[in-house]
Amino acid sequence: MAKQSLIREFFAFIRHEKKWWMIPLIVVLLIVGGLALFASSSPLAPFIYPLF
Repeated sequence: MAKQSLIREFFAFIRHEKKWWMIPLIVVLLIVGGLALFASSSPLAPFIYPLF
């Protein structure tokens, strides 16, 4: 529940402060983090490492 309210509060901040440029930044950070997490526990890791 706390995680859900944190996300809701973050989007309320973006809407209120009109900081729309933050959305692509957060999306890219989540994608890179997910790729790094996937690379650490996957047999495809040797193929993903050159991307970094």
